[in-house]
Amino acid sequence: MTSAADLDEPFTTRDRIVEAAANLTTQHGWAWVTMSKLADEVGVSRQTVYNEIGTKPALAEAMILHELSRFLELVTTAFDEVPDDLVEAIRRASCSVLEFAQDNKLLHAVVSATHGADTELLPLLTTHSQSLLGVAKMVVGERVQSYDVPLDSSRLDAAIDMVVRVVLSHVMQPSATPDETSRDIAWIAERVLRS
Repeated sequence: MTSAADLDEPFTTRDRIVEAAANLTTQHGWAWVTMSKLADEVGVSRQTVYNEIGTKPALAEAMILHELSRFLELVTTAFDEVPDDLVEAIRRASCSVLEFAQDNKLLHAVVSATHGADTELLPLLTTHSQSLLGVAKMVVGERVQSYDVPLDSSRLDAAIDMVVRVVLSHVMQPSATPDETSRDIAWIAERVLRS
């Protein structure tokens, strides 16, 4: 018989390194993180860290994408909860993501880093966020396919891009509560999707 533990993916050395990098970043800042410190933290050689991750910029991207996967799990759950109402799924997904972002220590460490080498993480969430946006749009796009949306594919892609970018901007710089913001995002999405 298969247990829940058997269904979980194994926690690889790479996963342990990325998790340790996130923990060290939240505790000390990104500038403090080195491959040697990571090796010590994980209990592997520095060469193993390089073999698993590569360069420090590659580590930063892996760390951000790992964190993104946690956000996207919330999106998937929200869409699963309301398979017959796309606008409500968008509202719930937006609200869950924004609530999670409020308490996310790594996100706060990245956004609040304003000096020295710490600023090299911020572009991964803003100006150089193609990987992050691409993955998020792909996941949302796959989920939206199961809904009856009266838009052609190019217009639907534009709508998904708009929703993902608006949510990301509010993750980075909230202007209201998650509930208020998610209701506004759903209102906009409804007008675009049902036009």
